[in-house]
Amino acid sequence: MLSNRSIPHSTVIPVLVYPDVRAAVAWLTAAFGFAERVRIGEDHRSQMRIGADGAVIIADAHGERRPPSPTQGGHTHVIKVRVEDVDARFEQARAHGARVVEEPTEYPYGERQCTLEDLAGHRWEFTQTVRDVAPSEWGGITVGE
Repeated sequence: MLSNRSIPHSTVIPVLVYPDVRAAVAWLTAAFGFAERVRIGEDHRSQMRIGADGAVIIADAHGERRPPSPTQGGHTHVIKVRVEDVDARFEQARAHGARVVEEPTEYPYGERQCTLEDLAGHRWEFTQTVRDVAPSEWGGITVGE
């Protein structure tokens, strides 16, 4: 695959819609520790870096593109982000007003996770590996590598 400095190197890049791109970038930087990589127009889009190789694109709302509507109940997606310290990320996000969906919890499959909702209603699940566990130990079935 060719490299292109105008797009993140990640294989999967979510594009999330926010009512105010600049406010979203500032909030995601302060609350989740993301870093802006490329700004496209003043308030059209922004590419953000998440850790060493993760990325997300923040897009403005126009036409049929809209942010989620948490007031109508339910949600359409959760973005999972691997981190070194889920408790620290949780406290940082909560201090910046993230809505807590799920407190940090350790699961039998070897992950400690929390789920938070950002200022526009997008759900983020932060996960920290706490031990290596074979899928068969918790009921999973490995079908491919």
